[in-house]
Amino acid sequence: MDFRFTPEEEAFRQEVQHFIKQELQLPSGYWGDLETEFDPQNFELTKQVAKKLGEKQWLAMNWPKEYGGLEVSPIKHMIFKEEAAYHQLPGIDMGVGGITWVGPTLLLLGTPEQKNEHLPPLAAGEKWWCTMYSEPGAGSDMANVMCRAVLQGDEYIINGQKVWTSAAHIADWGWLLVKTDPDASKKHHGISLLLVDMKTPGITVRPLLNMAGHHFFNEVFFDDVHVPKRNLIGEENRGWYHTMIAMAFERTMGVMFAAGARRLIEELVKFAKETKVNGQPLGKDPSIRQKLAELAIEVEIARVMSYRIVWQQTKGEIPGYEAPMIKVFASETLQQMTDVGTQIMGLYGQLWLGSKWAPLQGTIADTYMNSVGMLIAAGTSEILRNIIAERGLGLPRSI
Repeated sequence: MDFRFTPEEEAFRQEVQHFIKQELQLPSGYWGDLETEFDPQNFELTKQVAKKLGEKQWLAMNWPKEYGGLEVSPIKHMIFKEEAAYHQLPGIDMGVGGITWVGPTLLLLGTPEQKNEHLPPLAAGEKWWCTMYSEPGAGSDMANVMCRAVLQGDEYIINGQKVWTSAAHIADWGWLLVKTDPDASKKHHGISLLLVDMKTPGITVRPLLNMAGHHFFNEVFFDDVHVPKRNLIGEENRGWYHTMIAMAFERTMGVMFAAGARRLIEELVKFAKETKVNGQPLGKDPSIRQKLAELAIEVEIARVMSYRIVWQQTKGEIPGYEAPMIKVFASETLQQMTDVGTQIMGLYGQLWLGSKWAPLQGTIADTYMNSVGMLIAAGTSEILRNIIAERGLGLPRSI
């Protein structure tokens, strides 16, 4: 089996790298991640980068041309996402989910009107999205959603609350899971999926700072919010199954986790080579060398696992249990890496973003705090392991 990319694909990778370095003009020493790109001091840069990528038609390059894409192969799109994540580009998902799962799910389930309205602005880097699944009583068991949507004429009237909504404070549109039939025999059968204009009267967004101090999460309240029936995705009361398709797309983000982890391990190796203790580089310490080598191996495993997902997509398949596999592995590898990084750096590893004494611009401490949430986002590691066990290994459901 030949794992090499074609000459054309390698040439495209070089083109992306050149564009990032020469055209995007990120600030010197810039290190961004999903948790910081929507902070007030960063969002202007995030919008600028997204707009430039949209002008290149790279944000959604695998979409049909009529919706702003280039109809390239999944492999070529993966190369872009890998390089974007490696270089920590902000704005490549147009909020949270816009490119990764809102667009792909609309391509499968959306009406022609929905596709024409929402896909071109996404591909152009103009409209920002948030995803509203979780509620105070609906986290890992997402079918417990209680946010209610009642159909009256040609509108849904929505009342309820969402929590941990990433990017709601900057989003133009929301991807909303609601209860439309509270009397359904099974709770999964009474759920629908709606598109919501976040400027609709009755929507209140309140910030939730994460433990790293970033404004990434929000709680969202709906008070008699009117949403046109035409904003329903797919069939009413089939939203659970539509959401499972969206979450399959979401969990393919493992390629970006893997690329971000690869960048971080390279920075840690560089730090170990350049930093001396008692006159000797840290990299000479056998225990540190061993830890970094183990992490480097895991990063390569994550990379190959993510390539497998893309290979499935080239065959027209929607990844099943394979997507949870890479998400669990890559996110846990990233957390291990930040743990090792703080150990290697000692007290310097606790210095925060902005400190002139912080190695790697304070990235290790910041990523260490943010990595905890990455084990919860897109499904907790425990839930995803159940999916892998049941759908991948054929094991019975846990009691």
